[in-house]
Amino acid sequence: MMHVFANFWLGKLNLQALPPNAIQWFGALLMISVPIGLAVFLTVTKRWKWLYKEWLTTQDPKKIGVMYIIVAVAMLLRGAADVALIKTQQSISVGHSMGILSSSHFQQIVTAHGTIMIFFVAMGLMFGLFNLIVPLQIGARDVAFPFLNATSFWLFFSGMVLVNLSLILGDFAATGWLAYPPLSELRYSPTVGVDYWIWSLEIAGVGSLLSGINFLVTILKMRVKGMNLMKMPMFCWSVLGSTLLIAFAFPILTVCLTLLALDRDIGTHFFTAGGGGNMMMYVNLIWAWGHPEVYILVLPAFGVYSEVVATFSRKRLFGYTSMVWAIMAIVLLSFIVWLHHFFTMGAGSDVNAFFGIMTMIIAIPTGVKIFNWLFTMYRGKIRLESPMLWFIGFVVLFTIGGMAGVMMAVPPIDFQLHNSLFLIAHFHMMIVGGVLFADFAAITYWFPKIFGFRLNERLGRIAFWCWLIGFLLSFIPLYILGFMGATRRLDHYAAGLGWQQLFIVSAIGAAVIGIGVGVQILQLVYSYFSRRNNLDLSGDPWDGRSLEWSTPSPVPFYNFAKTPHVTERDAFWVAKRHNLKDTRPYEDIEIPKNTPLAMIIAAGALAFGFAVVWHIWWLAVIGLLTSVVSLIVRSMDEHTERIIKAEEIERLDKLYSGGLSR
Repeated sequence: MMHVFANFWLGKLNLQALPPNAIQWFGALLMISVPIGLAVFLTVTKRWKWLYKEWLTTQDPKKIGVMYIIVAVAMLLRGAADVALIKTQQSISVGHSMGILSSSHFQQIVTAHGTIMIFFVAMGLMFGLFNLIVPLQIGARDVAFPFLNATSFWLFFSGMVLVNLSLILGDFAATGWLAYPPLSELRYSPTVGVDYWIWSLEIAGVGSLLSGINFLVTILKMRVKGMNLMKMPMFCWSVLGSTLLIAFAFPILTVCLTLLALDRDIGTHFFTAGGGGNMMMYVNLIWAWGHPEVYILVLPAFGVYSEVVATFSRKRLFGYTSMVWAIMAIVLLSFIVWLHHFFTMGAGSDVNAFFGIMTMIIAIPTGVKIFNWLFTMYRGKIRLESPMLWFIGFVVLFTIGGMAGVMMAVPPIDFQLHNSLFLIAHFHMMIVGGVLFADFAAITYWFPKIFGFRLNERLGRIAFWCWLIGFLLSFIPLYILGFMGATRRLDHYAAGLGWQQLFIVSAIGAAVIGIGVGVQILQLVYSYFSRRNNLDLSGDPWDGRSLEWSTPSPVPFYNFAKTPHVTERDAFWVAKRHNLKDTRPYEDIEIPKNTPLAMIIAAGALAFGFAVVWHIWWLAVIGLLTSVVSLIVRSMDEHTERIIKAEEIERLDKLYSGGLSR
């Protein structure tokens, strides 16, 4: 009777779900200590009400953007901790030494690292920048669907929580970050690890899809009067390309994960070879999403570099039209290269040849961008500030990684390098060098616009050099190890192969990157406490060319006191050069009211995901009903906006413009 009672209320959850060893206990306790410490701080400082009213219930895209970045940075630190364990294990697990991790635990950490860095670091930083910058650049006071925007963030947050719950209860997938069947099928992964992976990505993926659609509509429908598509800032063009990819690619991921969940939970056989399923259908589906995902991340990075290079070269961006066409070419071509991820799986020479050629062709519009940036710098008044340094570091790493990618586009070469550490080095150089460096450049570049003061430049430079040198030290050895036959997800290898020294060099490089991360944390803390010495942004050499620079720093909650007019591509630059003043009267504006419903919808989704992982069906029903009812309640609410009178806007505009808000 007690057994039936426990199964009903707890499903598969029992004491065996607790961490089995000291390392996992330490990780679990560290993970728990963060929210507990935050709760204690908020209680002592009596800031709970402020947090709820100003942040948790907000629909302001600027605050949502900051929350995206905070969560992504927290996950970056979690991913860095995973790297420390991976590098330590690979450095010492040779011959008779088995290292500090079991093989299963190592595979879980590798899977968690890839999952977290792609979905909860790179995607989080990207959506944070979308929220912070896109409305300001197109002259909009808000996004097209503010409530949907808030819901997207909280679904992203719920997916992040579910990933990290696997540290505390149960385990995580030991399948690699794309969870190929048959390893991810129930027979070979009977624990809850793959279920955590499925439902965390399912929930966060739905949030990403909704956010992508939101920003696609925002760019297409909410541009300020006079701003046609060919007058948009290049960052907005890159976001448009990225969101087009999201709208078409993320439904594929949702379907793929749903089919795998059905295989595991109700015994279907979509991917089970023994039951008539087809494992290669999964591989095709996951990469039909997975390769566009690479460009979903890297296109906004290209937009960031376009803004940074033009500003710090004091020139218009060279080849604007060709850059636009290059973005659209990448959007199209990214959907016809996915098969190069599995050249070795028997598709045939004709198919391999087609996808190999398409992979080489997609390098052309990417190369166009590199040359456009270099020509923008040519004869420019270049200032090597830290955002520009991140760009130069990107060019170095992206060129190396890109040449490696073109090599692997040749199927016979790929047969030798497939599943090796050469591939891992290539992927990291493209994503970290291409995407993460752009995120750091963007945060540094737009930080004054968001917070009203600058990050310390000297510490920013030190962080950059730590990242660049550490990255080269960490991943150049992996190219060599790949040629020597070292495979990815390798947790132990024989003595006498000559690999250990290279793994140790790679670990040293990771440690140097860790120092860079520490310097970035110090940079933020130091800049905050010395901000009173760094508030005057007048005569700012970082004055951008887009409309966002026509607002005060930090930007007020209503974005624009007056809707700007656009007649030129670089509207603010032109207005500043000709000393043009806006003499129009102030008008009443509408902004969305705060609401807790977005957070409640995501909480229901989190409860549903956790319940399905552990087969707690009553909780799954409650979680699903919570989300559905909250959505219905929101749809019936007719009073979702508040009006701010013109007189109040005029007073606030003078306050913000005078810098008193700082």
